[in-house]
Amino acid sequence: MFRRRRPNDDEIRAFIADQAPRPFSYADVGATRGAPPAAYTCDHNRVVLGNGRAPFERAVAALQRWEMFALRGVELCWPTAPIAVGTTVAILAGDRGLWSLNACRIVYLLDETGPLIRKGFAYGTLPEHGVRGEERFLIEWDQATDQVSYDLLAISQPSSLLIALARPLLRRVQKRFARQSLAAMRRAASG
Repeated sequence: MFRRRRPNDDEIRAFIADQAPRPFSYADVGATRGAPPAAYTCDHNRVVLGNGRAPFERAVAALQRWEMFALRGVELCWPTAPIAVGTTVAILAGDRGLWSLNACRIVYLLDETGPLIRKGFAYGTLPEHGVRGEERFLIEWDQATDQVSYDLLAISQPSSLLIALARPLLRRVQKRFARQSLAAMRRAASG
């Protein structure tokens, strides 16, 4: 959903309410749990956040507050949304007078213990989104090395011919989001 003006909060709430009951816009729901299907563009980015319990706990708390969206030009509607399967959110992005409102729903949660402690979640796109696919946000603490990392995995396809034609711009936006998201989590984990 593209607009020439920023939607107000009531419009965003109505958009989320409209999208919440709709099916996912892609067939491979849950695909970021394993090897991504070949039909998607895959973006896998990772950054080391530090070592030990303190950066791990700060990073997990930041993830639960959606701080990976604390970015210039991007707004998560709403950061108070619970990290729970079925939660629907909207991502509002604006640049140079053009606004995009995109709907996603949380697909699964990760909460694994063992030699590799993993906490996170993935959300998938709904019909009103510029792309089709899934994104996983993950904090990992490797007990063998004590290293804590933020891992961002996204699989996507253009949702329309127009978006496919604008693919170079889309790829720049996706790469900028990944860079900024990694930087936001690095700041959050550093305290």
